[in-house]
Amino acid sequence: MEDDDQLRDMLAQLLEGENYDVITSVNGEDATRILETNQVDLIITDIIMPEKDGMKLIMDLRKQYPSLRIIAISGGGRHIAPQNPLHIAKKLGAQYILTKPFELRELLGAVRDLV
Repeated sequence: MEDDDQLRDMLAQLLEGENYDVITSVNGEDATRILETNQVDLIITDIIMPEKDGMKLIMDLRKQYPSLRIIAISGGGRHIAPQNPLHIAKKLGAQYILTKPFELRELLGAVRDLV
């Protein structure tokens, strides 16, 4: 899940180039609908998105799909929080956290480790 069209498309192309099947979504609400009809092994989610953000999505995923693997990504965004949003995502159950901008090899390494 990534609300930035360019980044979402680039990540999808990268993962498809590594022979992963990819389904993209623009926010957590869209992702929730996708999960109702598709079996998914791994979620890569931005933390700060419109509608349902990544934090809420991770909390919901942990309740509904406790074994689903999650990679959280964020550049910090427009909100100033007392704690880093990625550290909170880790506490909520994300197995990997990556700070934007990150190296593509870091993302691929995390994906390979989880699937």
